[in-house]
Amino acid sequence: MTIQPTGAEQAVPVTADPAGPGAVTVVIPTCNESGNVRELLRRIADAVPARIPCEVVFVDDSTDDTPAVIADAAQDCAFPVSVIHRDTPEGGLGGAVVTGLKAAASEWIVVMDADLQHPPDLVPDLVATGEKEGADLVVASRYLPGGSRAGLAGGYRVAVSRGATWLAKGLFPRALRGISDPMSGFFAVRRDAVTTDALKPLGYKILLELAVRCRPRRVAEVPFVFQERFAGASKSTAKEGLRFLRHLVELRTASPLARMAAFGLIGLTGFVPNLAALYALTGAGLHYLPAEILANQFGVAWNFLLIEVLLFRDRRHHRHRADRIGRFALLANADLVLRLPLIALFVGQLHLAVLTATALALLTTFVLRFAGTEALVYLPRKGRPGTGPTAGSRTGRKVR
Repeated sequence: MTIQPTGAEQAVPVTADPAGPGAVTVVIPTCNESGNVRELLRRIADAVPARIPCEVVFVDDSTDDTPAVIADAAQDCAFPVSVIHRDTPEGGLGGAVVTGLKAAASEWIVVMDADLQHPPDLVPDLVATGEKEGADLVVASRYLPGGSRAGLAGGYRVAVSRGATWLAKGLFPRALRGISDPMSGFFAVRRDAVTTDALKPLGYKILLELAVRCRPRRVAEVPFVFQERFAGASKSTAKEGLRFLRHLVELRTASPLARMAAFGLIGLTGFVPNLAALYALTGAGLHYLPAEILANQFGVAWNFLLIEVLLFRDRRHHRHRADRIGRFALLANADLVLRLPLIALFVGQLHLAVLTATALALLTTFVLRFAGTEALVYLPRKGRPGTGPTAGSRTGRKVR
């Protein structure tokens, strides 16, 4: 086996012959799963090719010998096996799946984990159900009659999985209609139902990302029993849980109106550090006017950190961090300067009551601040197309 750098990630066959028409591409993201690969390919070989032509695409983020084990095990497979090794695991497991979706050559794509908690013998059934029901997406669900989440280790993981399911379905009732298990990582999707450029994965819940952003027209489900991990350790951690919550916020605030509402809620939370700083500064003997100005900066800093993490994570690369901070602070403080003249204008020229004028001025400056933040802080600079981590070639290696 040789490992050779490439200018872009691409699947390189470990075995010969492309998949035939109507075949299924099985996309499997891996990260240090060398103990599972041989058994996984053996079970796929036993269950899939006899019922439907297939190819397997591994997208690998490993730091161990997983690519070498895949290459060796693939020599015994009668179907094509390809490996994409990513030197930079951008987007986590979800990003790996998107890379696999782009490389898939078949009409149907099945996404599954490498740890054998997803039974390979269900792959043909997922595709058959999609064909029979004319579905664009077929989800393997643990929550249908005949399904089970038995392989989840311990009550804590069961509770977290169930809670995440309720939260996702509560936030996206229309997009997830007909999907009883949006946390499933085992599903089949028609290739022409996926717009990969629309996907912005963060973490490991790629089905949620795909269902919300691509909105497949018809969804079907089949039950499955979630198995115990065959080998290795689970990648589910508290850090992944936080990434999942961040992912939910990003998906929920994808539209400008929802993003504006979230921007306003974040702004309201800024009153807490603002008032706390004002209390401390005046308590230390500082005059209330300079204390107000300084305290406002604490609220500005708080708001900046939250919108960076929750609202504009995918746009941060358009400008340097110091540039973003300076522009955001300027807009936030201009809000104070603009508000008083607006109140005077509304009272003097429009003859509004002071309270009404103040409320209208607050609303006006809020809308202007939100629009200014999007346009002046987080939109790409003119004349610099392709800025950011997605521009140019992506780091990857092909495995032969």
